[in-house]
Amino acid sequence: MAQFSGKTLVQWLVATLLIALLGGAQAVVLCNIDSSQLNLCRAAVTGQNPPPPDEKCCAVIRQANLPCLCRYKSILPLIGIKPEKALALPGKCGLQSPPNC
Repeated sequence: MAQFSGKTLVQWLVATLLIALLGGAQAVVLCNIDSSQLNLCRAAVTGQNPPPPDEKCCAVIRQANLPCLCRYKSILPLIGIKPEKALALPGKCGLQSPPNC
């Protein structure tokens, strides 16, 4: 039953993020990041050769609860984000990535 609850939570989270990203809902705060801020890093985590994160993206990463975000890395492909690119953002912004992320 716990596995079902976890899957339900992930599905709800993905649906909420997708709706928020598409502008159909008010912003949602997840791991200290307001969903309206996610687009500031979108270019740095999508595509074949994404550009490095800019200062606005790094400001979002600095305020994020990185260990919390690590728990959601498996859903990143569902919203078009390459997990390996997302996990590299802290280092590119001068932060240390959480252990075991």
